[in-house]
Amino acid sequence: MADKTVDGGPWTGCAVMFLQSLCPGVNLLSLYKDPQGKFIIFKVIKLTLTDSAGGLGTFEILKVHDADPFLGVEVKFMNVAACRQFLESYSSGAVRQYLCQHACRLLALPQELTVETQLKAGTHILDRCLDKLDLCLQHINLSQPERLRDEEIDELEQQLQSQARGPASQSVITQEESPVPSNCFKFQNRVFEDRMLTAADVQSFSNGVGRQWKHVGRALGKNCRALKGPAIDNLAYEYEREGLYEQAYQLLSRFIQAEGRAAKLSRLVKALEDCKLTSLAENILDLQPRE
Repeated sequence: MADKTVDGGPWTGCAVMFLQSLCPGVNLLSLYKDPQGKFIIFKVIKLTLTDSAGGLGTFEILKVHDADPFLGVEVKFMNVAACRQFLESYSSGAVRQYLCQHACRLLALPQELTVETQLKAGTHILDRCLDKLDLCLQHINLSQPERLRDEEIDELEQQLQSQARGPASQSVITQEESPVPSNCFKFQNRVFEDRMLTAADVQSFSNGVGRQWKHVGRALGKNCRALKGPAIDNLAYEYEREGLYEQAYQLLSRFIQAEGRAAKLSRLVKALEDCKLTSLAENILDLQPRE
């Protein structure tokens, strides 16, 4: 698949993802229409796309609209690699998994969320040809955006960036000139509550680390006996056929299994910093890059 559009410019393409909760009492469309729920649902969608398309800057949300009973999300992909990664995530069910995990966490749902999805590019329903990724990419490439980003999305993006930078951030504990509490850690001059690594952390790491997973493994191995010696190379050999995602997934899973309650978020962030992977750390911490 070439990295050029039909007009010879850089590759871009547009798709619309339709979302509907199948759980009673959780209506994504109604939540988005609610002033208080709108931002949370937008954040869930943004984090889901970030996980499934390979990081920030690989896509742009143009519009979120009422497609009753679905919530429609129009997405512009910035390059063919990101779009292909999204399609692979969508085809494997990972997109639904990310969506459910982020929704359960941010909406504090007492139950596991189940969602129905549909993906379209123009008049083409891509769910019918997901086994032909090049054809899906062609449909998306031919479906160029008809509009600029919606003003409502601009406002939500600004709110998301303000939350990440400002004192009201749910993730960040602002403490200027104060000692870092024992249950917290510091990253980029911000203080975060430390916690055990979660399944969502493992998946975000596995999606974003790529070929650098070995370097991160060796950084973690400095203080983890289970990852010392030939352990990293053994993992690479054992899961070579499954690919980079599975190798990275097994690395972090082994770290958590070996370290138990000591497998903290701070240790992963420190290892990522040591490997110059700060953007991945920001993604795991739900941070937007500073402008």
